[in-house]
Amino acid sequence: MARVKVKAVVMDEKEMDLTIRRMAHEVLEKLGGTDEAVLVGIQRRGVYLSHRIRDVIKSSGYKELPCGQLDITFYRDDLSLMADHPMVHSTTMPVDITGKDIVLVDDVLFTGRTVRAALDALMDMGRPRKVLLAVLVDRGHRELPIHPDVVGRVVPTSRDEVVEVYVRELDDKDGIVIAEKE
Repeated sequence: MARVKVKAVVMDEKEMDLTIRRMAHEVLEKLGGTDEAVLVGIQRRGVYLSHRIRDVIKSSGYKELPCGQLDITFYRDDLSLMADHPMVHSTTMPVDITGKDIVLVDDVLFTGRTVRAALDALMDMGRPRKVLLAVLVDRGHRELPIHPDVVGRVVPTSRDEVVEVYVRELDDKDGIVIAEKE
C-alpha cells in the first residue's frame, strides 16, 4: 500500500466484523434466497470480504454459496497509465454465472471505475440474472452512475484523502483508516 499518514480510524477489528455480519444479512435479504446466488470478490481485498460474507451466511443456516474471484486489471480504462508491468491476480469462477444472482464484493467504492471494469469482466463470462454490489466503504466522488446495493459504511472523504482497508488475510490485522497522502 502507498505511504500514508493516518488521520482517522474508521473501524477497528470488532466494528469491521460487526459490519460484515450486517452486510451478509442485508445480502440475504436482497437476494431473497441463496439457491442461484454466487459471491464474487474483486481482487484483492474484495475476495477476502466475500469469503467472510459467505461464512456468515453459512453460519446463519443457509447453504454455502460459491465464491469466485475476479481480477479486473485488463478491463481497467486506465491500464495505459499504470506501471509497465501491472500486478495481475487470478480470476476463478466456481460455476457458470449465466442466470445466477451475482453479489459483486469490493472493499472501497470511489469513482465507480473498478466496478465498471468488473461488470465488463463478468459479462465476458456469462449473462447473470442480476448483479448486486456490496462494498465495505462508500467514500463518494463517483465519476460513473454506479451505486452500491449493500454498504458497510459511508465515509465522506476529500480527493486528497485515501481510505485504507486492512484484512488479516493480507495485512495481519483488520481495520479501516482515512489517511492523507504523504
